[in-house]
Amino acid sequence: MTSPSSFFVTPWVRRLLAANAVVYLLSVTVFTGLWFTNLVSFSPAGAADRPWTFGTYLFAHAGLLHLAVNMLVLLMFGPAVERRMGGGAFVRYYLLCGMGAPAVAFLMSLFLDVAPFMGASAAVFGVALAFALAWPQARIYVFPLPWPVPVKALVAVLAAMDLAPLVLDPAGGVAQLAHLGGFLLGYAYLKGESLMDRRAVVAVERRSETPVLVAHQPAAEAAEVPPPAPPNRAGASRDDIAREMDRLLDKISQQGLSSLTAAERRFLDDMSRQMRRQ
Repeated sequence: MTSPSSFFVTPWVRRLLAANAVVYLLSVTVFTGLWFTNLVSFSPAGAADRPWTFGTYLFAHAGLLHLAVNMLVLLMFGPAVERRMGGGAFVRYYLLCGMGAPAVAFLMSLFLDVAPFMGASAAVFGVALAFALAWPQARIYVFPLPWPVPVKALVAVLAAMDLAPLVLDPAGGVAQLAHLGGFLLGYAYLKGESLMDRRAVVAVERRSETPVLVAHQPAAEAAEVPPPAPPNRAGASRDDIAREMDRLLDKISQQGLSSLTAAERRFLDDMSRQMRRQ
């Protein structure tokens, strides 16, 4: 499908933006001492004594620019990814990617000294990766460039930006490298989910399927009333197709992509191909 608009901020993206902004505001107005930074930042050496830092490091930032970059990336890619996954699945994926940085930091600490770090980079990088994998042909405008940039190239640049501190300051940039754990964990999760979805679709298709616009019926009614004969897609009107598209997009937003049946997935694929040809 074509890349979706992200102007509408979805509920969990809005909550994450607000949480990060509130923590930063508190850190520069109320909790201004170094003690607060030590309290919320993550360090492999101190994780056993401060287990809460596995979560708190995600919402604390070292400065306004650090916060602004991370929140801008979340705002650019998060709404589309949340609509595709569904709210609950999105926030679980966000937190999972956030755990990628501590995991990589622990591995690096076996060979190097890893300084304490904080920030949502690992999580928002995972969200950017999910967008790039879902809409690999998408292009977006990035100020001040006058032309749209392929989203895959932009995500690669974001990863390179996280590697830059390691090159410029090897001693202090090791912790930044840990943020790439969000990419790694996110990629593993998305590929595993994609594999399970493909297996589920194959299993459903082998049992049987009706050539439809898409048949749908509440589960509670299915036992009492036989499902109606679905409309023929070839003879469907534009209004029928538009209503069906709206229903499926609402279903994805509320329950996630995995809630679609094989027929519904094929219907969306067919519509996507038609839109690209047009």
